Amino acid sequence: MASPSPSHLWLMRAAFLGLALLIMFFHLIPLDTVPRRWAPPDLLIAAAFAWCLRRPDFAPAASIAAMMLMADLLFQRPPGLMALLVVLGSEYLKTRAGGLREASFAGEWLAVCLTLLAITVLNRLVLALLAVEQAQLSLSLFQMVMTMLAYPLVVLVTQSLMGVRKLSPSDVEAMGNRA
Repeated sequence: MASPSPSHLWLMRAAFLGLALLIMFFHLIPLDTVPRRWAPPDLLIAAAFAWCLRRPDFAPAASIAAMMLMADLLFQRPPGLMALLVVLGSEYLKTRAGGLREASFAGEWLAVCLTLLAITVLNRLVLALLAVEQAQLSLSLFQMVMTMLAYPLVVLVTQSLMGVRKLSPSDVEAMGNRA
């Protein structure tokens, strides 16, 4: 069965927020005091997209917005911009989740990559229009590509360790097309 009980639903929503907090915690640990010349993948966005495409009911928009706003504040980004873009991207992917349910992983990955590209371009465009100082273009593009490459690993971890799997068509019918 897709969603056996409301307690399971809330447990998985809490697990999503816990995973986000864990990612933020490890991102903030000062392992090296010298600035890096490369940007690591944004695992927070990759995890949000993986959960949105696999089980949209486990990652509501309010949770994603709160998680990304907190990340904006902790990572000292302009507050709200990346949160808005990720919420819009995740909601777009949720609307496509039904069509991607029958598609192969390559189709899902392509949809995520195009959404990441749109988020990166819109983020840089808005920051440029507002004359906000931003990182080098090469650094932003490198982070985007690294996030795209890390997405299959994030999906593997969330599917194998946390049990967040795609819904089958029979599960969607059993839930009454809520997902």
